[in-house]
Amino acid sequence: MIVGGGNAGISVAAQLLIKDKSLDIAIIDPSDKHYYQPAWTLVGSGAFNIQDTERSESSVIPAGAKWIQEAVESFDPENNSLSTTAGHQYTYDYMVVAPGIQLDWASVKGLPEALGHDGVSSNYSFQTAPYTFEMIKNLKKGKAIFHNPHTPVKCGGAPHKIMYMASDYWRKNGVLNDIDIQYWSGAGKLFAVPKYEKTLLNVAERGHVGLNFMQRLEEIDGPNKKAKFVAMAGDNQGEETWVDYDIIHVTPPQSSPNFIKKSPLANAGGWVDVDKHTLQHPKFSNVFTLGDASGLPTSKTGAAIRKQAPVLVENLLAVRGGATLNGNYTGYTSCPLVTGYGKLVLAEFDYDGNPMETFPFDQSKERWSMYLLKRRVLPWLYWNKILAGTD
Repeated sequence: MIVGGGNAGISVAAQLLIKDKSLDIAIIDPSDKHYYQPAWTLVGSGAFNIQDTERSESSVIPAGAKWIQEAVESFDPENNSLSTTAGHQYTYDYMVVAPGIQLDWASVKGLPEALGHDGVSSNYSFQTAPYTFEMIKNLKKGKAIFHNPHTPVKCGGAPHKIMYMASDYWRKNGVLNDIDIQYWSGAGKLFAVPKYEKTLLNVAERGHVGLNFMQRLEEIDGPNKKAKFVAMAGDNQGEETWVDYDIIHVTPPQSSPNFIKKSPLANAGGWVDVDKHTLQHPKFSNVFTLGDASGLPTSKTGAAIRKQAPVLVENLLAVRGGATLNGNYTGYTSCPLVTGYGKLVLAEFDYDGNPMETFPFDQSKERWSMYLLKRRVLPWLYWNKILAGTD
């Protein structure tokens, strides 16, 4: 049983079936659509068509796998079963838990009501990503806020990538000096790995960006175009600041899905508990996890899943065959950080923040070739190789 029909669940199912076509695999996911979300930053920058990021879920289910179009409600791992909101119960011999991450829009007061109009947008929504570019294109002067939440998020670079694209757009159109760009973040720094952060700080300076760290977004006042932030640390901890804006790009706070949080599978933080190297659950040996809902201490990216999936497949089949678990995930993840039109820094690193770079050059430098990798190569790779289990 595979819980989740996103990147993680589909690629694992495909790889398992390549290894053994006789496996009885069911994928449980309620979604009608499947999205290539890494391109939504480019959609919000006017550089990618939103329609090219969407396909039917049925089109990506691997041949040989059964699709159960239902939503999980609860788990009973002691009895190898789960229940759905449709009132059905399913049993399994082995389970892969990969339902993705939950977007907590309503945790910011006023955000659901304000989203998608009057200068409030988010590239984390298929519906509003195109509106982000409308905001950027139409702003000639004023204040633009780009927000990063205080929680883990999928694609940790996305909250500031759109800011770099916007500042580059305004520079190219001669209005950058008339726009006050501010980054308000719940994190303590711009990027976790110093090698890449050094470049990004220079990009922020080039874009005339004001940086504000350890600030939690509490409320959006859409009608009055104001956002309330609360300081999370320092001498002014707890202090509230109302900030006016003309446009604001919001990244919603994110968490593990509720049905994971309340389950016996969860760790103290609400994520699926996991051995960070084998991807096996520490208590239930027939349960494995990967992707955004897992408790793996690394950035939540599609690139991480690409390295996690073959390790999980190897170890699950080892457990099934009574063999030793030799698959080892080192925490590899990657953030393709677009820093302007035709510019990209390809950050790749492990659990300890050590760079694990693919190419024989310094990937902390902005490059046109790496921008082409994100714009042209990676979407094709996703639809044609990754979901097919062949890459």
